[in-house]
Amino acid sequence: MNIKTVASTQAPKKRLNWNNPTLRSVVYQLIAVAIVGGAGWYLVHNTLHNLSVRNISTGFGFLTREAGFAIGESVISFTPADTYQRAITVGLLNTLRVALVGIVLATLLGTIIGIARLSKNWLIRKVSSVYVEVMRNIPLLLQLFFWYTIIIETMPGPRRAHHPLPGVFVSNRGIEMPTVQGEGLLWLLAGLFIAIVASIVLVKWARRRQEQTGQLFATGWAVFGLLLVVPALVWWVSGSSLSLEIPELKGFNFAGGMTISPEFAALLFGLVIYTSAFIAEVVRSGIESVHRGQWEAAGALGIKSGLVLRLVVLPQALRVIIPPMTSQYLNITKNSSLAVAIGYPDLVSVINTTLNQTGQAIEGILMIMAAYLTVSLSISLLMNWYNKRIALVER
Repeated sequence: MNIKTVASTQAPKKRLNWNNPTLRSVVYQLIAVAIVGGAGWYLVHNTLHNLSVRNISTGFGFLTREAGFAIGESVISFTPADTYQRAITVGLLNTLRVALVGIVLATLLGTIIGIARLSKNWLIRKVSSVYVEVMRNIPLLLQLFFWYTIIIETMPGPRRAHHPLPGVFVSNRGIEMPTVQGEGLLWLLAGLFIAIVASIVLVKWARRRQEQTGQLFATGWAVFGLLLVVPALVWWVSGSSLSLEIPELKGFNFAGGMTISPEFAALLFGLVIYTSAFIAEVVRSGIESVHRGQWEAAGALGIKSGLVLRLVVLPQALRVIIPPMTSQYLNITKNSSLAVAIGYPDLVSVINTTLNQTGQAIEGILMIMAAYLTVSLSISLLMNWYNKRIALVER
């Protein structure tokens, strides 16, 4: 009797049942991982075998060798005696420079055009609509060729360069502008950093003040004053030397100052104009997603239309604008690789020269992929952080 009671209280053993969806999902995932891992191992093994048969060395040891080629435009100093590693760094910095400047300018231009698409003025609305439709439907590569040809062929030579502003010269060699030289430049940059931090604090204070009292603060003028006065004040207190170097025509070209090359200008114009058309549609759709009642309620309070757009509509539209805007920022970064078509020494161009000289094609492609992946993920993380910060908090 006791034996039967004990046997009856024991739980029945679970058997593997193929009809169990959890079991099937685990098995299918294991099979998928095994297939992907096997395919990856085969590709790596086959590649290494073929390279060894052809006596092609692998690895990144070539990065420490002398590059032996010049780069026409660089953010940092570079000579042919420098290493391939420094050359690739120059290419990466050139890519980041055009991408960051392009993101800022495309955002400003796209926002203006997107707002103009909703203007009550018939002419402004139609002109902005034509701009968006034309620029979005012409391939970016053709636009780059167009701008490069316009800059090179229609601009005069250095001796007959246009002189739109004092110290500024525009020719087929690029745009020559004055630059600041001397020890005081570091103090100016330090003052600019202080002004930016102070501006952020001021904007947060003004926002809290507005939420508590409803009174507006002239934040724009205050920030402009900080950015203008603080760096100059820091430099003046430091007492360091500072001079303005103005470009001068010497021989067949200009000497001194700062030069914006035709390749950089053409690439920047193409990226900004092409991407701003897409950003304009993002801004327009974001503004239209805000209910019309928000406009009417703010207008009933006597608020001007410009303030309604800036203080009421755009803050709500940002929650719709930010996600697709992130994609456009990524497109600017990735589309900058077309720079090789017009001779701008970006990351792709420099690595192409490197792998042609060293034969390290696989390593070169891997570095390009890693660089663009890292930059794209960094932009995505930053934009996702900002998107979460402005998201509505549910109660």
